[in-house]
Amino acid sequence: MSESTRDHYRHAFRTLAKALPGAELPWLRAARRHQFEYFDAMGFPTTRLEDWKYTDVSRIADHPWHFTSPRGDDVDVSSIVDDLVLDASATRVVFVNGRHSPKLSRTRNLPDGVFIGSLTRALREIPDRLGALFSRHAPRDGFEALNTAFLSDGYIVVLPRGCVLAEPLQMLFVTDEAGLAMHSFNAVLAEQGARCTVIEQFVGIADDSYLMNAVTRIVADEAADIEHCRIQHEARRAYHIGRVQLLQSRSSHVAAHSFAFGAALSRVDVDVQLRGTDARTELNGLYFVGGRQHVDHHTCIDHEYPRCTSREYYRGVLDGAAHGVFNGRVVVHQGAQQTDSHQGNHNLLLSRDAEIDTKPQLEIYADDVKCTHGATVGQLDENQLFYLRARGIDEPVARAALMCAFARDIIERVSVANVRERLTQLLLARMPQAERVREWI
Repeated sequence: MSESTRDHYRHAFRTLAKALPGAELPWLRAARRHQFEYFDAMGFPTTRLEDWKYTDVSRIADHPWHFTSPRGDDVDVSSIVDDLVLDASATRVVFVNGRHSPKLSRTRNLPDGVFIGSLTRALREIPDRLGALFSRHAPRDGFEALNTAFLSDGYIVVLPRGCVLAEPLQMLFVTDEAGLAMHSFNAVLAEQGARCTVIEQFVGIADDSYLMNAVTRIVADEAADIEHCRIQHEARRAYHIGRVQLLQSRSSHVAAHSFAFGAALSRVDVDVQLRGTDARTELNGLYFVGGRQHVDHHTCIDHEYPRCTSREYYRGVLDGAAHGVFNGRVVVHQGAQQTDSHQGNHNLLLSRDAEIDTKPQLEIYADDVKCTHGATVGQLDENQLFYLRARGIDEPVARAALMCAFARDIIERVSVANVRERLTQLLLARMPQAERVREWI
């Protein structure tokens, strides 16, 4: 990172630090300062680092981003939001250009003890619940450090013991401003036995470059059950950096889905810590990209206690000169006996110039475990293609139908029917034979 880039970020931090949400809280001021000092010393990750060897973020580092939107709430995206809403009567929290939009959000009729709202509001009303999320947390890289240093908004969900929310919660992040860097921090805190589904959606409605740098932390206490679905369809020139961190206690269950369709460059890290016996985690992911898009998924599951289970299924479809990266790491710590873990990554390359770098990893330090992993890279099956064509289906439709079937294996793992339908629409939107393919699915 050049000295001029460092100076740009130093000036921005000095200018904004006193105006950012929670500036009056000593623990948050200290966390921001500590994280910015880390970023100032380490900079952005480079391809010299093993975890970033296939993803060059120099275009992000070199861009002179601005960190606040001068338009504020004057942006009218109500018609866009109406099209994105899964259920008009359900709870939703909407952010426009990185800031909470109360007029587009809906959080009425919540059960007693439940908090669902913006980070800005949470820092005013329940700051004591948030301090532990930041104290003594070491950033994994410069992007995570920047997120804390510049965090301006995001959503917070707090569920008391035994609370069950039957309807999914929808969190919408809509961006239409060029040159804007947004640092959203989100958290789901589920106490013992609590259950909910959170749909997190990132949408770009212009073709301009911008940066979304989002962190989501999910803390599932004993026997909590959380489903988290992350849908990324940013603008085609946007940059998207995301991190999902799962901390699970005994007998908890978390299913985390990640879908990547947009952005010029996207990277999502999913870190799981299974910190109690009989905890279960499911990671599912689908990336469907073309042109010169770059999409990167890194996952790490730490089995720290006995009798925990993890399942991980990621699939990718790459066309044009797109480049995909998948790195899935499973670590079974000493003493984590009777661990049951499976990981699979399967990829379709639709053109000669498409490329995938896939690296499944197992690190096992216990002797009574059942762990498997695998990865495949290939093209559409010619026998399946011949079978469909022999029954009178045109080749373009047959190819699209096979691609759709391959991708829907991941989509069908989402429990919410409305979300599955929305994901299918996004999938079909990338296919020229969409209407004809729909007849076959």
